[in-house]
Amino acid sequence: MATIASSFHEAGVILKDRGLDIDAKKIAEIVKRYARRAELIKEKTGIEITETLAGCRVIISTDGGRIRIRKNKRGPKTSKGRNRYTTKWREPKLIIIYKVNEQGERERTFLPFIEGTMKGPDAAFGLIKYYLSRLEISKAFKILFVADGARWIWNRIPALVKELGIASKQFYSLVDFYHAVEHLVKIADLKTGWKNSEKKSWVKKHRRLLLNGKVDQVLSSVLSICKGRKSKKIRSERDYFVRNQKRMRYDLVSANGLPIGSGAMESAIRRVVNLRLKGASIYWLEDTAEAMLLLRSFYKSGRWDMLKKQVYSTACCMVV
Repeated sequence: MATIASSFHEAGVILKDRGLDIDAKKIAEIVKRYARRAELIKEKTGIEITETLAGCRVIISTDGGRIRIRKNKRGPKTSKGRNRYTTKWREPKLIIIYKVNEQGERERTFLPFIEGTMKGPDAAFGLIKYYLSRLEISKAFKILFVADGARWIWNRIPALVKELGIASKQFYSLVDFYHAVEHLVKIADLKTGWKNSEKKSWVKKHRRLLLNGKVDQVLSSVLSICKGRKSKKIRSERDYFVRNQKRMRYDLVSANGLPIGSGAMESAIRRVVNLRLKGASIYWLEDTAEAMLLLRSFYKSGRWDMLKKQVYSTACCMVV
């Protein structure tokens, strides 16, 4: 109920209506203990996974959301005896692994693996490695890693591929097409002297070139526009295309029955993070946020029963 409801308080109200009177603080404590038990099993004995990705078209993605973490300040308390605190924005990392059919559409019979962490990029890639190694990823037919252009993602991909024993002929890395188009729009907007109609025409033309695999032509045009410009913004957009040109083969990826966008990842961020952990005047203690990310991920991926089995397993009693 704490995972489904919009707050611990709301969960308490619903539970009270059903005859179970537990306050919000106690519910938060139960949530943390429940998640900790699940983590202990993962660390000590591993999650029991019966599925395999052998012979499948597999999509892997990761991205970050935004939530506010509350930390107490040092020094005197308020006149009411309360701790002063800060509420800085932090970026939880989320991962998703799912299968698609020959048309690049998600296979509904396979529940995705979704999980999140507050512990940073290395922890997120640790989750990806953990699940893929148990799903026999090296036996997959085609594998696509698709994400936005964040460096923390792409700098870690080569090591991940090597550690999992994935062959280069079965693996594709791709910058989300719609993010790439957004950067085309930014370049057009930074071009001085163009009318709106000229900007739209330029974006439309180069969007089509990207789809048709003409990445070299797009990069040449981008470099031409940016040549001689010293603006930090224009240099940043130029560097984006230079850095990611090998990850923009949308024609090749599409021809292999794989999607060219990371819409599933964007949807997961919205459902797992934005609709539960992010909002006006919502602040989290870091350990509670970590616990809720785990529970919410399993619930929204349709794997709540797997989590419950994990928490209540005999092995869990042994490690606890």
